[in-house]
Order: sequence, then C-alpha cells, then structure tokens
Amino acid sequence: MSKIPHRIYLTEDQMPKQWYNLRADMKELPDPMINPGTGKPATEEDLYPVFCKELAHQEMDNETRYVDIPEEIQEFYKMYRPSPLIRAYNLEKALGTPAKIYYKFEGNNTSGSHKLNSAVAQAYYAKEQGLKSLTTETGAGQWGTALSEACSFFGIPLTVYMVKVSFNQKPFRKAIIETFDAKVIASPSNTTNSGRKILEVDPNSGGSLGCAISEAVETAVTTPECRYVLGSVLNQVLLHQSIIGLESKIAMESINEYPDIVIGCAGGGSNLGGLIAPFMQDKLTGKANPRIVAVEPASCPSLTRGKYAYDFCDTGKITPMAKMYTLGCEFMPSANHAGGLRYHGMSPILSKLFHDGYMEAVSVEQTKVFEAAVFFAKHETILPAPESAHAIRTAIDEALKCKETGEEKTILFGLTGTGYFDMTAYNAYLDGSMSDYVPTDADLQKGFDALPKIPGIQE
Repeated sequence: MSKIPHRIYLTEDQMPKQWYNLRADMKELPDPMINPGTGKPATEEDLYPVFCKELAHQEMDNETRYVDIPEEIQEFYKMYRPSPLIRAYNLEKALGTPAKIYYKFEGNNTSGSHKLNSAVAQAYYAKEQGLKSLTTETGAGQWGTALSEACSFFGIPLTVYMVKVSFNQKPFRKAIIETFDAKVIASPSNTTNSGRKILEVDPNSGGSLGCAISEAVETAVTTPECRYVLGSVLNQVLLHQSIIGLESKIAMESINEYPDIVIGCAGGGSNLGGLIAPFMQDKLTGKANPRIVAVEPASCPSLTRGKYAYDFCDTGKITPMAKMYTLGCEFMPSANHAGGLRYHGMSPILSKLFHDGYMEAVSVEQTKVFEAAVFFAKHETILPAPESAHAIRTAIDEALKCKETGEEKTILFGLTGTGYFDMTAYNAYLDGSMSDYVPTDADLQKGFDALPKIPGIQE
C-alpha cells in the first residue's frame, strides 16, 4: 500500500461551489435572537441597520442547506484556496503514537488565518449593496487583517476597533492592517459613547471583543451608508467558514480516511464551526459518529464554565441578544491572556450543539498551549498562532492517549493560522515570564449577575 503523502491538495475543480448551512440539519434549532428594544424575537428587517441585507438574510435562514458561492468570491478564493490537508508524520513520530494526525492549514494568505474566508464574502456583499464604508472589531488582529485585505480589494473604506491589549502587544498587526488602507483604533477608545463609558469605569481597561464590537456597531449605525461586519460567532460567518470542513472532508475521502476525532480552537466559533460542519452533518444524520472537541482558553472559558443563557453580543448592550454559552457581556479577559479567543460568548449554533450533547469542550492554560506550539513548530516547521495551538495541545493529548491504549485513531485538527505576529507572546513563554490566569468562581459570578432579564423568557 502506497504511503499517504504529507500534503493532500485538491484541484480548483474540486473546490466546493456552495457553503453548507449546518442549521438545516440540526434536530433542534438555536433559540432566536431577541431584539433588545422590543423584547421579541428579532426579524431579518431588524438586522438591516447593522448588517448588509444579504448577510442579514443568511443570518436568519435556517432552511437552505447549501448556499451558492458567488463567482467573484470563488475567484478570490482561488488566490489562496484550496488549502492543504497535511499528515503530521513528524509529530506522530515524535510522540510515538499509533494515531494518525491530520491538520487543515489555513495560514496561506496575508492575514495568516482562516478569517479571509468570511471577510471576502462580507466585503463582496457590501459592495453589491453599494455601501460606502464598513466597521469591525478585531482581537488578536487576524480578522482585522483579513477584512482590510478584502475591503481593499473591493474598494471599501474600513475602520477597525482593535482590542487594546492586542493593539499594544502586536504593533505589526496594526501596520499590516494600515497597509491595506484601513483605519485602526485601540478599543476602548474615546471615539464612541460605548468606549467612553468603559474608560470612565476603568481608564486602564485592556478591552475585550465585546467592547470593540460595541464601538464598531455604534459607529456603523451612526454613519450614513455604513454597516458593521463580524468575524466570528454569527450564523453567517459559520456558513462561510464551512468551506474549511468541506475541503477537509473531500481531501480525506480522496485518501480513504475519516476522522475519529475532530478538534478545533474555540473563541467565538468561526474556525471550529467551519471545520466541523460536514462531520457534524454526518453525526446529525446518523452517517457517522466522530468525537468533536472544542478547545478554549482557561482564562476565557465560555463553554466549560459559562452559563447557557440569553446575553448581549457586546459590552455596550446595543446588539441583539443571543442564546449562547456566555461569561456575561461585561466579562473582561485577563490582560496576560496572549492571542485571540477573548470573546465572552460562543456561537449560538455551537452552543446549542454542545448543550444537546453533540460535541465536547475542554479548557487549557496558556503555558501548556505554548508548550505544544513550540513542540509542534520544531517537528512540523510551522509556527502556529496561539489560537491554533489550543487545538494542537488537545490533539497531542489525544494522540498520547492512543499511545497508552494502542488505539490507531485518526485525528483531524484545525491549524487556523501562523504565529508570526505573536512573537511578544512567544518571547514571554520562552523567557519564563508568561503566567497562567484562571478566573475564580467569584470572578465569573460578576458576569453572570449582569445577564439580561427578559420578561417571559429569562427572568
């Protein structure tokens, strides 16, 4: 039997021509978003002031199983897709495991991450609608970079609110976003009412994604012909990111493989939701039963320690409320937390699947994450993003379990991007100054106490 190649590439003709909408196969749908103004389920029209009309439609569409990818987006994808599925032979050897380890590498574009898959779609629909500008938030900077690339390509001005702690830790992310003509503002800032309120309470706030979202949404709804776009959490984003999992499944089928375990890092859920989409479809329809594992940071543990409840998607409490696993929209991750995965909640789709028992979740401390990142880099030559390294950590742990039991399981994980803009964090790990922070129950209770009260729904 011939050896499976290190890298499995699809041809352009094999690339998916449609995105997959996981909601169409879910046994029970996520609870609807709530309009904070009316206290009633949000309608598609309620979203029009914030999102492009087509994206608002995708957000609310629970029935269309496959959505055609517009030709312009397909052509853009061809500049960096299909991305390779890689067999981690050297990692397997170093671990001494009988497990077969594969990873889907999404770092082959300037953003260094999977984020461009949705950024190009959202910028395209903004252009089609004739909008004059967009706003967004970014945590570690991958989403801001990706959207700046896409907006530059389509000629749309962009303002990026970047979480302040990341803004300070990653100056080169700011520089590359500005290379693509976008404006970058450290959040919380004095440019919005939301930012000013947060700074009044804590002038030294390092910020959070929830805070940055508030500022970006506020700017969008108060600026003519401007809309807001989000890089994670939303149904529309998981739809666009399904191309990751669709390509992965086609590539694995081409070598007669199927994963026993699918592992992804989890912040808001974009990468994880995209990677697992077709495998979760198999699970929902009874075709297969892979284990699906979400890996999140111990410092921001929404799935493993959060509450399944309605919450605002932003700190300023101006967005619709979503039913999700959340730490409370006022939760602020520790400033010593390196990298992204800083969001207080989890995608409503993934929250519902986790709540209903279709997937598992684990949390890991960042020193263990970087230990895995360095080990992986030494054996596979790719320096992973800190976010990706959460999945690597758990993939290694699962492979070592196989070593103990002798089981030859097939593991697939998402390598969401590269860590070349994360060297401040790598330096902290290498010089021993990196520390772990795990919030206490009392820390988390403060966020839970602030969860919204919705008469008749969430008292």
